[in-house]
Amino acid sequence: MALTDLLSGVDWLSIVLFVVGIGLLVVEMFDPGFGLWGSLGILSLVSCIFVTADTVGEGIMLTVIFAVILLIMLFIFIILVSNGKLPNRLILREAEKREDGYSGTEDLDSYVSKTGIIMAPCRPVGNADFDGVKLEVVSSGDFIEKGSVVEVIEVEGNRVVVRSVS
Repeated sequence: MALTDLLSGVDWLSIVLFVVGIGLLVVEMFDPGFGLWGSLGILSLVSCIFVTADTVGEGIMLTVIFAVILLIMLFIFIILVSNGKLPNRLILREAEKREDGYSGTEDLDSYVSKTGIIMAPCRPVGNADFDGVKLEVVSSGDFIEKGSVVEVIEVEGNRVVVRSVS
């Protein structure tokens, strides 16, 4: 049986919709995003089914079979993900360390032991002025009144912890 005999009863629109649908699903697999490519691929494949089907009932039955096949593929993908077999492009392999020059927040470690003045009541979060630099600070648990002198006792990322200096 020749290829032309196989394709004699198939509409070219069905073939184009099928190839485009599979291609869009492959694009979604290797370039995941918001599901646009996958949704368009599924829409293209379902359109291919209804163009090829002789009746609406046959189209619905084929669509259900198609949905079952997609669910099986999703199940297999979930198993691969849970076993850690994701493509390398989807996993961040290197950590961005401060020693390598990366910084997610401003380095506030230099403020430890510095003193400043509370700009507004600190209960427990407020603002303090450290030699002209205004920072959001957290008290070590006590209420601190406006105008009080505070000392930085700890810095965790962008969280600056202060205590009142008497």
